[in-house]
Amino acid sequence: MSSDPWGRVDETGTVYVRTADGEQVVGSWQAGTPEEALAYFERKYEGLVVEIGLLERRVRTTDLSAKDALTAIEHLRTQVDEHHAVGDLQALRERLDALVSTVESRREERKAAKARQADEARQAKEKLVAEAEELAASEQWRAAGERLRALVDTWKGLPRLDRKTDDELWHRFSHARSAFSKRRKAHFASLDAQREEARKAKEKLVAEAEALSGSTDWAATAARYRELMQEWKAAGRAQREHEDDLWNRFRGAQDVFFQARSEVFAERDAEQRENLTRKEELAAEAEKLLPVTDLKAARAAFRGINERWEAIGHVPRDARPRIEGRMHAVERAIQDAEEAEWRRTNPEARARAAGLTGQLQDAVDKLRQQIDAARAAGNTAKADKLGRELEGRQALLDQALKGLEEFGG
Repeated sequence: MSSDPWGRVDETGTVYVRTADGEQVVGSWQAGTPEEALAYFERKYEGLVVEIGLLERRVRTTDLSAKDALTAIEHLRTQVDEHHAVGDLQALRERLDALVSTVESRREERKAAKARQADEARQAKEKLVAEAEELAASEQWRAAGERLRALVDTWKGLPRLDRKTDDELWHRFSHARSAFSKRRKAHFASLDAQREEARKAKEKLVAEAEALSGSTDWAATAARYRELMQEWKAAGRAQREHEDDLWNRFRGAQDVFFQARSEVFAERDAEQRENLTRKEELAAEAEKLLPVTDLKAARAAFRGINERWEAIGHVPRDARPRIEGRMHAVERAIQDAEEAEWRRTNPEARARAAGLTGQLQDAVDKLRQQIDAARAAGNTAKADKLGRELEGRQALLDQALKGLEEFGG
């Protein structure tokens, strides 16, 4: 018979392990010496020690779930309880019990961390909703629109909450975005309607100005032209494609009248030369407003300059195109700045520009693939032909990209 502190083998080859509850049968060994039998079951014990050690490390260093960890612990506990190894089985049970406590503790920690994360995500989403609802009333169409798009990206990066809370917050968030979009659309629709009304009003003013151009009732007609100019300014801007043509006709009709009047009142040449000097000073003052860096300030300053300009009266006929051209160039630059601002805040124009750019980019990419395929097939002529077509499409794409930059990307 052979034995060690944790087990023994009797004369029949039965192997026992010593436990706190007494000896327990481990198994039977008939294939060799008792020492070999003990060594075999001691190795099985060492195997359990290794497995428990590995599981302890996984629990400590990996994100092994509590469910999987407890399943593995119970599997090892069953092996220990079946007494098929020789060694300190009670020590193994105690390690497994301690590991159960560790797993339960980590499960509670994870549960608490998950709750904290959910609370942080809820607060973050509530903050996004509050900002979106505030932006919904904004009239900073471009800046607010860009900020709302950024908020959507931030929302997508946050974890989901419970379904009821998440759905309620998303409904508020989405409603705020929709409200802003409807207001923005209504704003630009109203702006378009105003420009159409301005066009109609200016058409009538042009018609009257052209009808008066042949009048010889100098004082009354000149007074009426001044009134027409005030009405022109009050009418607002028409669509860009109509504004310049209407202005040229309107101004041209006045030029015909005032040219005739100047010929009749040649004695006023001296006064008109003095007017020219004063208008040249105003033109120089107006030109200092360029380039436009503060649109609102430039518009107000030009309005004041223009009011003084209109109060001065006429200049010699041969100097009028030059001096008025200088003022009109400043006015055109300010109007262009207004047009650029309007275009940048026009979501429909931005969408059209982005769509065209995407189509051209797809066409360029497709042509490049076809060129590569033709070259790979040794078809140089086809590749060269496609290359010339690619140059044309690339030029269009570059132009479209440049246009898209006007919208701030």
